[in-house]
Amino acid sequence: MINRIIDASLNNRFVVFLLAAILVGVGIYSLTQLPIGAVPDITPVQVQVLTNAPGLAPEEVEKFITFPVEAAMSGLPRVEEIRSTTRFGLSAVTVYFKEGTDIYWARSRVLERLPAARAAIPEGFGEPEMGPISTGLGQIFQFQLANDDDPSTPEYSLMELRSILDWQVGFRLRSVPGIVEVNTWGGELKTYEVTVDPDKLLNYDIPLSRLFEALRQNNANAGGGYLLRHGEQWIIRGEGLAGGGDGPPEEALEDIRNIVLDSREDGTPIYVKDVAEVRFAPMIRQGAVSADAEGETVIGLTLMLMGENDFAVVDRVREKIREIQDALPPGVVIKPFYERTHIVRRTIQTVKENIITGAVLVIV
Repeated sequence: MINRIIDASLNNRFVVFLLAAILVGVGIYSLTQLPIGAVPDITPVQVQVLTNAPGLAPEEVEKFITFPVEAAMSGLPRVEEIRSTTRFGLSAVTVYFKEGTDIYWARSRVLERLPAARAAIPEGFGEPEMGPISTGLGQIFQFQLANDDDPSTPEYSLMELRSILDWQVGFRLRSVPGIVEVNTWGGELKTYEVTVDPDKLLNYDIPLSRLFEALRQNNANAGGGYLLRHGEQWIIRGEGLAGGGDGPPEEALEDIRNIVLDSREDGTPIYVKDVAEVRFAPMIRQGAVSADAEGETVIGLTLMLMGENDFAVVDRVREKIREIQDALPPGVVIKPFYERTHIVRRTIQTVKENIITGAVLVIV
């Protein structure tokens, strides 16, 4: 049999050479497409269900959120175990599937059970949502958003930098193929704060629930159908968002201050500004981020889609970062401080050196 194969190969040299060239070409192409990492990703197939419940203690979160979610996820096919972590204002339930399970199939099964979990959670206690399709090794690119060193450019506060990162940088980075999420750490999350004076509420005989209701009802748009006029349809809109929805933030503050709560006996309206102070304020923070011991800063962490190529995704992120930098306000710079590819390159270089050293020792 072997002699026949050898004879056939010698008699058809061109065909054998062509097949060998094709195999070499396929091998080289496969090598270029092979995902390379510094360490193997041994994360099991898992789907996280996260629920934010601001203000709730861990006991209430466990009782009213974590347990209903765990109960809804029990009995799913190919599930090995269900684990949960309950903290102040946060519930994290992780569903582990058997090895080899398709991650998208697993997420579809979890998605089917989410309505049952939502129905079991009391109203106002949070909405359970699935976490991103990433792993513990998904943080491939990290950067800092800071003021530049040019004294002629404006200097931005931590609240302004956080808003820029959330609404400009992070929004655009999520469009990069292979990136599933951009997390923001540090800074101050901008909120519209209404600080109520209890004594003024008592003087005007206005319950606190009335203030909540007025704020909720006077910050929404509504549709009114259309009118026929001269053969045309005129769309009717009810614009009630504070600041018009796209106006300057200071205009939104003024609109909130001028929301009517009630009226006096003589018909004079009572506004929100008469019983409360309205201003921008940061949300209560649980921590802070600093850089090089030079004070607080704002950083972004990009999470890679499970199974993607580190090198390819980081290259796309770098290119998008350059585009975003050109569109940022003057004085704001993006400073990358961690890239997964640096570790991968050093690891590859170490492997090359070890292979060369081993080959030399074998020859000697």
